[in-house]
Amino acid sequence: MINKLDAMMNLHQSVLRVRAERQELIASNIANADTPNYKARDLDFNAAMKNAMAGVSNQAFNTAKTSARHLDGVASGIGGNALFRPVIQGAVDGNTVDMDVERNQFAENALRYQASLNGINGQIRSMLAAIQNQ
Repeated sequence: MINKLDAMMNLHQSVLRVRAERQELIASNIANADTPNYKARDLDFNAAMKNAMAGVSNQAFNTAKTSARHLDGVASGIGGNALFRPVIQGAVDGNTVDMDVERNQFAENALRYQASLNGINGQIRSMLAAIQNQ
């Protein structure tokens, strides 16, 4: 019983972690919408979940320091690789961020994150009711 409970919580933990990482990537795209030559990135959720469940960590979001004054980047532990989004409509300055796509992806990911939280809350409430013999 404990193993099933642990497996269920690990799955939800992985889903929330991957969704949070994806939200950060999308937010970064939105923040860099006016940065010349910025390439929009996204996460392949299915591949990241498979890697997260298998315990694989590719250190996906490493950064390169070009100056001694730069801060060290923090590597991700989700096991998915950030991929460049396909260019839908290119810009003259080389930026590939499409704000309509980014807003839609941001809203969808936030909605799915909230749905995962609601599912976890429901399962915990059911377990508490069973424990309290209700």
